[in-house]
Amino acid sequence: MPVKNRFAELHSEITEWRRDIHAHPELLFDTHRTSALVAEKLKEFGCDEVVTGIGRTGVVGVIKGKSDKSGKVIGLRADMDALPIEEATGVDYASETPGMMHACGHDGHTAMLLGAAKYLAETRNFDGTAVVIFQPAEEGGGGGKEMCDDGMMKQFNIHEVYGMHNWPGQPVGAFAIRSGPFFAATDVFEINFEGLGGHAAKPHETVDTTVMAAQAVLALQTIASRNADPIDRIVVSVTSFETSSKAFNVIPQGVQIKGTVRTMSPEMRDLAEKRIAEICSGIATTFGGSVDVNYDRNYPVMDNHPEQTDFAIEVAKSVSGVCEEAPLVMGGEDFAFMLEERPGAYILVGNGDTAHVHHPKYNFNDEAIPAGCSWYAEIVEKRLPV
Repeated sequence: MPVKNRFAELHSEITEWRRDIHAHPELLFDTHRTSALVAEKLKEFGCDEVVTGIGRTGVVGVIKGKSDKSGKVIGLRADMDALPIEEATGVDYASETPGMMHACGHDGHTAMLLGAAKYLAETRNFDGTAVVIFQPAEEGGGGGKEMCDDGMMKQFNIHEVYGMHNWPGQPVGAFAIRSGPFFAATDVFEINFEGLGGHAAKPHETVDTTVMAAQAVLALQTIASRNADPIDRIVVSVTSFETSSKAFNVIPQGVQIKGTVRTMSPEMRDLAEKRIAEICSGIATTFGGSVDVNYDRNYPVMDNHPEQTDFAIEVAKSVSGVCEEAPLVMGGEDFAFMLEERPGAYILVGNGDTAHVHHPKYNFNDEAIPAGCSWYAEIVEKRLPV
């Protein structure tokens, strides 16, 4: 694989950083140790500016090239947070924090971008400025949005922004990407049915919320099967069903169901929100109860920009020789917020034959480090040639 020789030399050092981060996972915005480590490394590398506290615990490093005739600024982003999962990898650098682990490879993303930052600060073989972005709270917290809301793009005059995620099942160091909609919008809903509780032996004296909620769980599936155009992608999943009583002989006064909606277009997003409210209201009325529906729009569709995607493909091919078209992903990614503010692209790098992300036996493959670091660095050097 034609990766940069410098990253082959730095491989063991970057691996040590990655494994240290892996052993000390932190959730959402509580990435205090990781953020401090990142800031310390960036200062050690000789970055021209290191700014902390963007998006609460985000860190940004500024690296100026040999010249700045272009006046252009390229942003490179990695996420830092872990997941509330009990690790089951058995590795000697496993999580030291019970109930938390790096089950999505953000430890690897952070380490690879640190490696690229070290190289770029050493060589500065580009015309313009590289901005390395280390983001907290990708796993549901919207850290990308908070960094944007803090004015990051304007503060650092970022013109384009690029990100990367490891991908189990794809050959180690091989890349895949797609232009346009790539990762889904991720919304959540909470539905509270209210009826009249009572004795299970006297159902005629109650308004049974378990029947209402059970009907809703099934009826919500018709949004995808009977309301949405079959060529459009939509997932409606009920993931929690909780009654107000745990007794065997009580019909509960209330039932709460929760779930998620994944869509690839604004039209499908609007349809899902509208139909969830209509279906649940109709069911509650039919059975003589009431319902309160809360629908929250979280991450938007992550939409790769065509020109920047083509460039990302060119760089990926220069590193690994191949870049395949990636499938649509119904998972979410808050890099979407950055792509709403600036043109850019998000790519996948192969993690090999490993457990899937968000699994207790998942582990980032350190053999992917040279390819990932090379892609980050080449994005800057090829986009900002001297």
